[in-house]
Amino acid sequence: MPTRKHSDQDQDLLRRFSDYLRVEKGLARLTIQAYASDLEHFAEFLRIRRRGPAQARRKDVRDFLSDLFDRGQDGRSVARKLSALRQFYKFLLLDRHIQHDPTVNLDSPRQWKVLPKSLALNEIEQMLAESVGADSQLKSALAARNRTMLEVLYAGALRVSELTTARTEDVKLELGFILVRGKGDKERIVPLGASAQSALQEYIASARGVLLNGKTSPLLFIRRGGRRLTRQRVWQLVNAAAAASGRHASPHMLRHSCATHMVERGADLRTVQTILGHADISTTQIYTHVALDRLTSVYHTYHPRAKQRRSKVSESGD
Repeated sequence: MPTRKHSDQDQDLLRRFSDYLRVEKGLARLTIQAYASDLEHFAEFLRIRRRGPAQARRKDVRDFLSDLFDRGQDGRSVARKLSALRQFYKFLLLDRHIQHDPTVNLDSPRQWKVLPKSLALNEIEQMLAESVGADSQLKSALAARNRTMLEVLYAGALRVSELTTARTEDVKLELGFILVRGKGDKERIVPLGASAQSALQEYIASARGVLLNGKTSPLLFIRRGGRRLTRQRVWQLVNAAAAASGRHASPHMLRHSCATHMVERGADLRTVQTILGHADISTTQIYTHVALDRLTSVYHTYHPRAKQRRSKVSESGD
């Protein structure tokens, strides 16, 4: 593990950088806080490798950005973190804390061809399996809420922020859809399958009232006492549900899985684009590559002649 001295040195560099952004660059407080959060995240990543930010190499930066993609962050978010790192290492060069900038010549993450990670159908089924009976009314309500959230995330390909801000009035069970407020406050109608509708009906009819415990909240999914669920808590719950199959999973992987499974079964891209809420269909087209990769893999696994090389032409004839 890194020494306490190294940790103190890292914190000192981060404090100096924040002062530089505030005094010399004149950036807003929220911007500085965002930079500090991104750099703390990177420093935590480096601690596993027993080095601090001043000792980071180009490969460390690249691996850090790849890890962010693996955890479901989109290109825009990862690009913002790279921008923070570039500003930080520019500052370290100016103050002569380092001689080489590890972010030099790194492509923008928006240009990376990173295929979204998804779960296999049997892994989804395992995650959505009925929970065993809980030993109290509260625990039963929490189990029902968690299962319903998984169902809705997968059924509607919702982003985690869309799930945590969904309201009870947005659910139209009699019509089989939910009104989703996405990025830029854009609204879209997302259909829900029979399984998700059934889970929602049960959750709203009984479990949600137990969680409210006499309180009120316009939000669909809540914590005890009607408190708002955080994105981090939903991420933890999804990851815990996936642990049974030995997989690491995130809410975004359920979103990717929904899109991938639909494309694999012949859904047209325009429909998938509408469900996902993508502004540009080029963003949705990546799922055709995912589906093709899986199609090729299944073909080579199950076709009797997929791995059989062509026999040599007989010497006796054409």
